[in-house]
Amino acid sequence: MTHTELSPARRISDNGISVDCVIFGFDGERLNVLLLRRTGEIGGISFDDMKLPGSPIYQDEDLDEAAHRVLKELTGLSNVYLSQFKAFGSKTRTENPRDVIWLEKESGIKVDRRMVTVAYIALLKIGRSISRELNGSRAIWVPLGTEGSLAFDHNQILTESISQIRRMVALSPDCIFDLLPRKFTISQLRKLYETILQEKIDAGNFYKKLSVMPYVVPLDEKETGTPHRAARLYRFDRVIYRKNHSE
Repeated sequence: MTHTELSPARRISDNGISVDCVIFGFDGERLNVLLLRRTGEIGGISFDDMKLPGSPIYQDEDLDEAAHRVLKELTGLSNVYLSQFKAFGSKTRTENPRDVIWLEKESGIKVDRRMVTVAYIALLKIGRSISRELNGSRAIWVPLGTEGSLAFDHNQILTESISQIRRMVALSPDCIFDLLPRKFTISQLRKLYETILQEKIDAGNFYKKLSVMPYVVPLDEKETGTPHRAARLYRFDRVIYRKNHSE
């Protein structure tokens, strides 16, 4: 629930509330999630697993501020849209002694009560410049489905975040373009839809669907540095999208 030691100059709220951020990125082939490694030894207990980035909240910040702090401390980015999607407060969240020992050491707080976490989703372009080398390489992009057993209840949070992304894409398809590079191929767009929906999409039918996506604008450019036939590049036009969805 934290990836660095919290500032000693600020007081952590004693209400037992934290935030966790599910940060997704698309590498052109697969959807990835940004995870933090837990390594080392505390009190004779060895740690070598992964978790979602997060933190208990400070007394002088609200939930959204805490989530943005976590994201900025991790990536250096401050202008990323975060979507709050669910609170997780099972009585078993902190029943694993390993998690409690780790959290108490990292945060400096005594975990003697249930910790409720509020989860957020962020969608990033993997190629976007991220500062601090992702917090000294403790943070890594992990292909979805290969994350294994995560700390706390983070597997459950991750699973439910995928369902939330599907709802987001159904309601506001523009959010899917936050994961794509500024210039992308139709194949990349189709693969991203397949990854999110977890179903195979016929390439021919997908091209037909583009006719109802005037905001996917073809460019007079083709991809470079590829071993196969260069595909045409496209871009997302947010102005056309907003006009199309306001009528």
